[in-house]
Amino acid sequence: MERLNDILRELGISKVKLAKCLGVSRQMIYNYLELDDINKWPKDKKVILLNILGIKSADELDNIKVDTDYIMDVETRINSLFENTNKSELGESNVIFSGLDEKRKELLHNIVDELKERLEDEKDEEGYNSILYLYHYLQSMEGMKELKYILAYVSKVGGYTKPYEFVYDETEQFVFESILFSAFNLYHAGTSSKARIAETHKRFVAQIEHKLEDKMSRTLEINSAKVQAMKELGYTEVNDENVAEILYKIDEIQARKARNN
Repeated sequence: MERLNDILRELGISKVKLAKCLGVSRQMIYNYLELDDINKWPKDKKVILLNILGIKSADELDNIKVDTDYIMDVETRINSLFENTNKSELGESNVIFSGLDEKRKELLHNIVDELKERLEDEKDEEGYNSILYLYHYLQSMEGMKELKYILAYVSKVGGYTKPYEFVYDETEQFVFESILFSAFNLYHAGTSSKARIAETHKRFVAQIEHKLEDKMSRTLEINSAKVQAMKELGYTEVNDENVAEILYKIDEIQARKARNN
């Protein structure tokens, strides 16, 4: 099994990718790789693995030479496997993919697989919180263009994107990546003044608290306007029939307040 692990590592096949190829969870892959013999794997999973590696039995593992040609051959077999699997999973009958072209269907499918993999372990609170923060990240992207640049930076550092590829505003992205690179180096070097770092974090906390106060204030203002609107219109509840009228009245009330101020 040590030879198999070496081959997978040289091919760049991660546990997540192998799990997707075999149609099992990442934890199951760890369980398989802990066995001392591939022949102890479930027969169908063993057959898929051998087909991916282009061999007929586990005895041929030692004969595998991982060079450019072999890497390309394995990649072709994996892509073919994914293509056949995706055709059945990405159909229009699956509502989550409805209205998407093939490229976007495949991207969404891969994202869902990754998220599901990280949420399967109910005891992994760190994994859950990471996905929760990712959800918050996506929700925040519309209001913070810099978040796109962070994604590009991570993609480049991870080796998925070329360093001089700029899909957003090139000048802004170039500057942001340079600053972020310096910040990471500063963090890893651990040479920054602790007092200065503490003061910076204090300003960060103050800014966040101010934003939360503004958000709370806006929420209270909207709720107050909603109560006033319902009172003026003579309603005691919001429903499908009166929601549009109430929203219009809320806009009217807020406009009156703005004029008076």
